[in-house]
Amino acid sequence: MNKKQKGFSLIELLIVVAIILIIAAMAIPNLLRSKMSANEASAVGSLRTLNTSVITYSTTYGGYPHALSNLGPGSPATSTSSDLIDSVLASGTKSGYNFAYVPGATDAAGNVLTYTISAQPVSAGTTGQRNFFTDQSGVIRGNTAGPADVSSTPIG
Repeated sequence: MNKKQKGFSLIELLIVVAIILIIAAMAIPNLLRSKMSANEASAVGSLRTLNTSVITYSTTYGGYPHALSNLGPGSPATSTSSDLIDSVLASGTKSGYNFAYVPGATDAAGNVLTYTISAQPVSAGTTGQRNFFTDQSGVIRGNTAGPADVSSTPIG
């Protein structure tokens, strides 16, 4: 009884696995770069949203907010929870970036006159490569060498 066996030999299976591993080795770095790029784009979009929300807050309540949480959800909307941004962004962390809102000088009535917002990757090189900065001017600036500030290059 000399039956011919059907199926793949061990060598053929090893060759297929090796080919799959080579393709994965080429695809995974591109996937990670795409994820970092998406996180950076989300951070810039979030900074634009924050600038718009801070201006809206200022128009409504007569000064910039004292904290990022003042822009968060609330019902009814008040100066301590103005419902201008979602709870995720109000928490200070979104899409692999930490957002830090710092109020500046105040007037005699206690109204905030200036502010800065910075966005830094949660894990540099993994969730993002660039740091971002904005202030009451509305210009968003980026820096790859360290924290961004008012002297960093504006993004395009």
